[in-house]
Parts: sequence; C-alpha cells; structure tokens
Amino acid sequence: MAIDLHRCAVVGYPDDPLLTRVYSAPSRPSRTAFQRDRERIVQSRAFRRLAGKTQVFTSRASDHFRSRLTHTIEVAQIARATAASLGLDEDLAETLALVHDIGHPPFGHAGERALDRCLSRHGRRFDHNIHALRIVEHFEQRYAAHRGLNLTLGVREGIIKHSRDYIAEQHPELSEYFLDQRPPLEAQLIDLADEIAYLTADLDDGVESGLLEIGHIREHVDILRRCYRMVEKEHAGVDEKFLFNEALQLMQNVLTDDLIATTGQNVAAIGAECLADIRRHPMRLAVFSPHVEAERLQEKRYLYDTLYTCGPLETEHNKAEEVVTALFDYWINDPEELPASYFEEVEKEGLSRVVADYIAGMTDAFILLQYAQIKRAVRF
Repeated sequence: MAIDLHRCAVVGYPDDPLLTRVYSAPSRPSRTAFQRDRERIVQSRAFRRLAGKTQVFTSRASDHFRSRLTHTIEVAQIARATAASLGLDEDLAETLALVHDIGHPPFGHAGERALDRCLSRHGRRFDHNIHALRIVEHFEQRYAAHRGLNLTLGVREGIIKHSRDYIAEQHPELSEYFLDQRPPLEAQLIDLADEIAYLTADLDDGVESGLLEIGHIREHVDILRRCYRMVEKEHAGVDEKFLFNEALQLMQNVLTDDLIATTGQNVAAIGAECLADIRRHPMRLAVFSPHVEAERLQEKRYLYDTLYTCGPLETEHNKAEEVVTALFDYWINDPEELPASYFEEVEKEGLSRVVADYIAGMTDAFILLQYAQIKRAVRF
C-alpha cells in the first residue's frame, strides 16, 4: 500500500510562497504552476542541448549510449513514480528531475572538473547547480518582458538544493532559498533518483561498450548478483544478456522501493505533519536503508574503479580537459573573440565567469568544432 505523505508535500495553495515568480504571469486554470515550469524547461534551448552532452560515453562511440538528455528522462521517470507512491507533488518532482542536470558543461564530469580548475586560477569555482540557476534566470531568453524562464520559487529552490546544502555565509546570493532549512521531500528525492538511474544505466552502457563483463559485475556487485540470481531462477536457460537486462530492471525496482519505504518510515518516525516539519528536521529524510545504502556505495566504488577511471575513458577525459582548458585560456587572453552577447557581460560578471558560462553551454560537438577552428588559427 502506498504511503500517504500528502500533508508533508508541497501542496501549492494559491498563496503558497513556493508558487511565486519574480515577474507576474497570467494564471492558466488548466495547468498547475509546476506543470507550467516543466513545459518552460522542456522548451528551453539549454534542455535541448542536453542531447549533445556526454553522460559517461560520448555519443560518437555509439547511438545507444545514454546522453545527458536520455539520462535526465530516466531520472524524471523514477522521480515521478517515487513521488506518486509517497503522495507528494508529482509535477514538482518531475520538473526538478528534468532540470537537475541543465547546468552541466560538455564532456560530463571531466568537463566540469576542467572548468572548475580553470576558474580556480581566478579565485572562482564552477558549481553546476548554481550555473543551472543562472541559466533559468538569465541566459534563457524567451519572453518579451524579461530574461530567464521566470520559474516558481519552489523549482528554483530545488535546482539549488536537490543534491547538497549551501551555507548562507558562503553564498549570500542564494539567501532567498531557505538555506537554513531542509528542502521539501520532492527536492530531496531527486539526487537519489539520479543515483538509481545512473547506477543502473552505467552498468548497462559499460557492458554495451565492452569495458565491463557481466560475470565480473556479478562477482563484485552484491545487489546485481542478488537480482541476477532471482531472474535466473525464473528464466532458466535464457541468454546471459537478457538475464542481465532483467536483473538491471529488478535492481532499479529494489533501489526505488527501498527509497520509498525508508523515506516514508523516516517521515513517520519524526511525526511530521506538514512541510514545515520536513524543513525543520536537521537531516534529510529521503534516504536509502542502511543495507541498501551499503550496496549502493559498493556499486558506486566498483563503477569508479572499473569504468570511470579505466584506460579508454581516461583518454577521453584527458582530451576533454585539454579542450576545455585550451579554449578557456584562449578567450581569457583574447576576450574580443567571444560572441558579442557574451563580451557585453564581461564588465558586469567578470571575464573568467563569462568565459566559463560560454563553455558550459556548449555541446560536445560544438566545443570540438570551436577547438578545431581555433587550433587551425592559433597554435596552442
């Protein structure tokens, strides 16, 4: 039976501050505020660019590997199902899932690390959550009256706080996002839905790439081995690759069901009766059980040791760092070569931030094109 936590959900009454926008917008009786935010995100240029950004493997290697966009869709599916089972606001959870990776630069985490190192030389850092907020508040230009997507406060708070907590003294620019309080459960679920999605998908893509072997995974990843044995009993004699696919689906269900059950139990244990109780609690309540959390960490370590840091991917990561660093330095040294719209921002934002903003918005294909063009003109 589903756990009803509706009293602790973001209910969305007309006077709810989480429904407020920076700029006034006409109401739409046929759609909720969070449904409208979802549509604004899906129709944004930044969302479309996720199709051309690396998740783990570049799309040049195979049409079947996840991109940042297809990963995002998988996260949204898990987030919505989890929120529905818990009686939370499904529209808010889905919207936060769809926007959670919109601030990532090209080349996945390798590109993010390279951009962060470049900025650190100028006393700044790159944070994809904060960059995502800059995208939806400033870079997207779709409306005549203002810049940005004019999203609700609830979605903007979730963009910032879904995966980590920020300290108010260190980030005064984020003061409106209740930094001394926990985020709503809908936002707390997103980081774990993200984990469920990539823990499943990265094993799948790793085997598809030939870099991981099913037998080796079964030997070293307890949760997958357990799920594989269950489906093997039910489908005796079936080819290994189909049993592996079934085991991945079962593993995703095990992780999702545990998240739902543990979150519901945690909320009940503190006697939460409203969203304010969730916000006041010193710890996040959306977590896995201790046993499943241990299995999650084991699989994450396995993926790091055998896939994320393997030779072929390290070669791609090194190339990504080379491209990002070279282009960053090029525009730092010759800012007038930036597009006019970015060059105009330099006085207000500072050159290093503007260069990082420009690079972060690129797809893998576009940044490689820029690198090739500039390399022909200037010898790095």
